[in-house]
Amino acid sequence: MKKLAFIFPGQGAQYIGMAQDFINFNPEFQKILNTFDERSGTDLFSIMKDGPEEILKETKYTQPAILFHSFVAMKTLLKEIDLKPTFVAGHSLGEFSALVANGVLSIEDALHLVHKRGEFMMKANDGSPFAMAAIIGQDSEAVKSFCSQAEDKGIVIAANFNTPVQTVISGSKAGVERACEIAKENGAKRVVPLIVGGPFHSPLIKKAGIWLREEMDKIDFNDTDIPVISNVDAKPTNNPMQIKENLQAQVTSSVLWVDSVNYMINQGIDIFIEFGPKKVLAGMIKKIDRKKKVLSIDTLEDIGSNLDIIKELLDLK
Repeated sequence: MKKLAFIFPGQGAQYIGMAQDFINFNPEFQKILNTFDERSGTDLFSIMKDGPEEILKETKYTQPAILFHSFVAMKTLLKEIDLKPTFVAGHSLGEFSALVANGVLSIEDALHLVHKRGEFMMKANDGSPFAMAAIIGQDSEAVKSFCSQAEDKGIVIAANFNTPVQTVISGSKAGVERACEIAKENGAKRVVPLIVGGPFHSPLIKKAGIWLREEMDKIDFNDTDIPVISNVDAKPTNNPMQIKENLQAQVTSSVLWVDSVNYMINQGIDIFIEFGPKKVLAGMIKKIDRKKKVLSIDTLEDIGSNLDIIKELLDLK
């Protein structure tokens, strides 16, 4: 029997019109957004549908928008075919989507938490100059070294280990800029500044983790028999208390995505199904292990085109 993992993207994959085809196909989904908008005092439904893009890019809206899109993509596929993954995992924000997939969180509570998480991550930096950048064409050890060499200018850490040759750095503006200079001097193929709402996954937003924990403690985290692979240690857990601790730590810790994917591969995962906008994780996994099969569900059309492939791969025909 082939083993399956469900995976979920993080921030940066949003686009105007996201999830609209799923809502049109199943209007019940809009009720979830209406409930969220009432609880949070927002208008996420119309922001996702019509923009403007500058508002959708704000972390407090981006995070629930991507989680919702991932959820409705997954629910729509699971209406067509009964699948149970061996593991679930998500990239940063995507870890919350994964926790809805394995039943630890309800979709309503998860949307509330990621909206708050987005607010907290933007607020926690106290207005200090910050930056994030992707270093492409150098391995993770080299990037960690660039960050160490730049520390005299300010805090900077390797924040997201996305592929063996793409690592995102985060921290103070001066620290990140110096690390970028060092990366260029040492032959990085590309250095790409990122437009973000805060120095995510760095010690500069430690308060956000504390505030998030206070919010999580008001919410039920359920038991599950499907482990989530945590970003902070690339290990599986299905213990609700441990999951909360990991989510708090994740705010300031590096996202160990390469290690997480390799762990799942080493545990015999044959097929990854990515739920959410833009098929970002499929591209990352191809650079981690190009032999592994990744099917991405971003649109309703993707379900139609992948359903027979999934059945065939899993010998379900």
